[in-house]
Amino acid sequence: MGKRERNTVSAHSAVLFDVDGTLVDSNYLHVYAWRRAFAELHLEVESWRIHRAIGMDGSELVRVLSDDASDDVRQRLKDLHSQYYLQSSALLSPLPGARKLLERVAALGLAVVLATSAPDDELAVLRKVLGCDDLVAAVTSSADVDVAKPNPDIIGIALDRVGATAQRAVFVGDAVWDAQACLRAGVPSICLLSGGVSRAELETAGAAAVFDNAEDLLEHLDQTPIAGLTDGRGEHG
Repeated sequence: MGKRERNTVSAHSAVLFDVDGTLVDSNYLHVYAWRRAFAELHLEVESWRIHRAIGMDGSELVRVLSDDASDDVRQRLKDLHSQYYLQSSALLSPLPGARKLLERVAALGLAVVLATSAPDDELAVLRKVLGCDDLVAAVTSSADVDVAKPNPDIIGIALDRVGATAQRAVFVGDAVWDAQACLRAGVPSICLLSGGVSRAELETAGAAAVFDNAEDLLEHLDQTPIAGLTDGRGEHG
């Protein structure tokens, strides 16, 4: 399932978190970076189309938006996106309530996992911005899978890293790709509007609940599937 050897720690239940658009306000910087990359290679792609693809596997995003360009062009697009995104990384910031939400989940005795498919260089920046490594039990990145969301492999690897099962986990994300991957993995998903996707689209994709952002989720945590992981059953229904 993954390309890295899996190191696991003991855990009964876990909450898996996407990072981009869920914990860090980065989605629109991704749109900007992709827009510049496409423009530099003289490919006209509207920003709204890019935004709707954010969170999808990067190779698939490039294939779809470049209209099946050659492999060389696709790789150049990905390199340019990474370059422009990292150049604008000073604009990144945690989304409201992100750290407090992770603190609360960890205090409940649940393993906190950053289940992202971001490349390692981007992930390093995101983790620095988030400043929550002390709360995190495990992390995934693009190096762990060949194909990212909506393929569910990254979720399976994240669960393995903390010794959890799909029945003892909940995923928090912000994209339809997150919800779709969770459906395939058998893990309930909670989605946030902070990534810029509508409530209706997230619910249609399979989200069990939708909140404005991490702060809103924290305020209503007892009303979510996460509460079911701490009520003595150890599993959601």
